[in-house]
Amino acid sequence: MSTSSKRPVTAEQIHAALAALAAEPVADPQKRPAGPQEEDRLHLLGSLLAKTELEITAATRLTEEGEVEDVLETLQGWGEQLGADPGVAVNVLTNRLQRTALQVSEPEAEELPPGREAAFAAVMTAVYALGAQLHADRGDAEGTRHALSGAEEALIDILQGMHDLRVAIGDTAGPEEQADE
Repeated sequence: MSTSSKRPVTAEQIHAALAALAAEPVADPQKRPAGPQEEDRLHLLGSLLAKTELEITAATRLTEEGEVEDVLETLQGWGEQLGADPGVAVNVLTNRLQRTALQVSEPEAEELPPGREAAFAAVMTAVYALGAQLHADRGDAEGTRHALSGAEEALIDILQGMHDLRVAIGDTAGPEEQADE
């Protein structure tokens, strides 16, 4: 499975797309007098990705009925770009989830609030579960076991984060006790 593009987009092309969307990052003319360089490519792609996600967020409806239709519509465009290779789709999803996990985790923070810790663990559970299935599909039992262990540890972290958040708000009753109320 190859995830490399047949026609990679250059930094200049990405910068032009951002300019067309009125979202180009301000470059330091002293550092980049000739404009964007190829080493800026990933940074520019991140900017383009953020702009795209902001546009999708602004364009989607926030009602239950319409939201599902909007998501399905964006998935059609997503699928057209990825093609039919399920391995590529899993790779793209995994990368997206890893970006989300890093954004949720606030990398500069020494300690996360418990709700964010639980959210980070939830995203990582998805990363590990996708990885486990990918390893299983390849017949890699050791890789599958390793990924499943990561998913199980992350599930424990979700529960611990939710418990810690309950304690932080003074709610020591678990979900069972609340259902009885």
